[in-house]
Amino acid sequence: MKKITILIPAYNEEEVLPQLHARLDKVLTNLANYDLEILFVNDGSRDRTLDIIKDLQKKDRRISYIDLSRNYGKEIAMIAGLDYATGDAVVIIDADLQDPPELIPQMVKYWEEGYDDVFAKRNSRRGETWFKKSTANIFYKLLQKFSKIPIQENTGDFRLLDRRCVNALKQLRETQRYTKGMFDWIGFNKKEILFDRDPRAAGKTKWNYLKLLDLAIEGITSFTTVPLRLSSLLGSIISICAFCYMMFIIFKTIIYGEPVQGYPSLMVIILFLGGIQLLSLGIIGEYIGRIFNETKRRPLYFVDEYNGKKV
Repeated sequence: MKKITILIPAYNEEEVLPQLHARLDKVLTNLANYDLEILFVNDGSRDRTLDIIKDLQKKDRRISYIDLSRNYGKEIAMIAGLDYATGDAVVIIDADLQDPPELIPQMVKYWEEGYDDVFAKRNSRRGETWFKKSTANIFYKLLQKFSKIPIQENTGDFRLLDRRCVNALKQLRETQRYTKGMFDWIGFNKKEILFDRDPRAAGKTKWNYLKLLDLAIEGITSFTTVPLRLSSLLGSIISICAFCYMMFIIFKTIIYGEPVQGYPSLMVIILFLGGIQLLSLGIIGEYIGRIFNETKRRPLYFVDEYNGKKV
């Protein structure tokens, strides 16, 4: 009998966990021919998330849980879950029920047909602002244009991964992770499923615009060096233009005897060049910061408790 693990990262999700388990329980009755595991990863929650998971475990033998020592973020919580998942396939799904569990049997069907990565693509994103949708589209288009690998647009972490994909992802031990890009980087045989994303069932989102911006920077710096090349190209163009302008000023002064004037324009040029330099240094600093974090080779996470046992 094949085993399927349902991997659910959770951070302060006490309000939605009972609804999630109820819907999952209905869905998993259609997968009676499989050995099932529901693996929660408690990512340092400050509410009763862990207590509710433990209560659910007493009623449902399929439930396992990992309690991380602190909040490491969703990206780290997912790799922790993949490390502990025991299934022949792993379904990653958020706890907030924006991704419908009812799609899981269809994912399993495609998996049985030979697909290794069955991912859910958002056909619509209800409950999200126009600004968030627009900026997300712009980000995906930029990342697709700059990256050397095809990055899936409007897809999240909701997907089924064959054990081959899981083992491949477990080998990628980057401390600053953009897992959505890693799914594409490892390759394998992929299948797309379209769905309409629902609003959050309960609770509040943990993603504000600053965190989304940070995730976008992680995505760009993880999968392309184009910003560095653009910085070099921009510096070269500005240097050439500055040299040509300098020669023009010298020529005009020597030939026509015009005095060198233009304090306002001089200040504008100085401030413009200073801004370009700081922008270039910031881009370089982002990449150097990633190098610094990776060279420390710290463990990605620590587990405080696994299924009731202290680790």
